[in-house]
Amino acid sequence: MGKPDTRGIDREIQKTMRKLEAVRRGEMWPLNTAERRAMLGALAGGSYRVLRGRSTTRADNRLESVSDAAITRLTAEITALHIERQRIVREAAADKAAKKSSRWW
Repeated sequence: MGKPDTRGIDREIQKTMRKLEAVRRGEMWPLNTAERRAMLGALAGGSYRVLRGRSTTRADNRLESVSDAAITRLTAEITALHIERQRIVREAAADKAAKKSSRWW
């Protein structure tokens, strides 16, 4: 038995890490629908307040909290993917050990 097949999960980990880096850079493409809607709402509210000559503190705080929530979500996804990868590797090792111990010679 060879190495466990973790290519698919490794690919998902890399994709999620790219999404996390994009969110940290301020890009919107990795956000889900609810996060994107909240971000656009905060941008619209902030631009309206700028137009009226008022403070944009509340809109800035909303933008930051949406970004933080997206970072938290993506970090949790990466953690879950790493745990799943470890489970696959551990099961493959247990199978290999069981095969070795079942030999009669």
